[in-house]
Amino acid sequence: MTLEDSNSNKVFKYNMSFYYQSTIIYFIVFVLYLVIKGNFVVDSFTLVTDDPILYFLALIVIISILAVLYNLILNKHIKLTENSIAFINRFKERRFGVEQISFIKYFRQRRSTRSKRFRIVRMKINNRIRPIMFRISDYENEDDLYNKINELKTAVESE
Repeated sequence: MTLEDSNSNKVFKYNMSFYYQSTIIYFIVFVLYLVIKGNFVVDSFTLVTDDPILYFLALIVIISILAVLYNLILNKHIKLTENSIAFINRFKERRFGVEQISFIKYFRQRRSTRSKRFRIVRMKINNRIRPIMFRISDYENEDDLYNKINELKTAVESE
């Protein structure tokens, strides 16, 4: 989902669907294992609590819930304008103008399809040793983000 601001700014939120889906799947596996390993006796159900696999599955569910909460609190998103890009989370904002960007290049992930949405964007910023890298598919509405990054790339190359 992209949000429209004034002056044709686009905001691309971090895609959380992977975290939600994996947490749900881990929880379902945990519950199914709990039901399968439990003992049904006449009219009651007894849990087996001395199983190490049960503890391991519970740990995985807890870690995935913590990952979802961490990413919800972080609230990462990218804000693109005609002449700048901003990487924003709850605690800080890094904004780079067209004049600060040396180049923008696309790289494919290893062993991936040739689709544009699975590409990694590499941006070299002046006065910065390491480039900024992010995956287009990590954000919602990948096609629109790809098009906006291309517009920014042409603006950088024309300077």
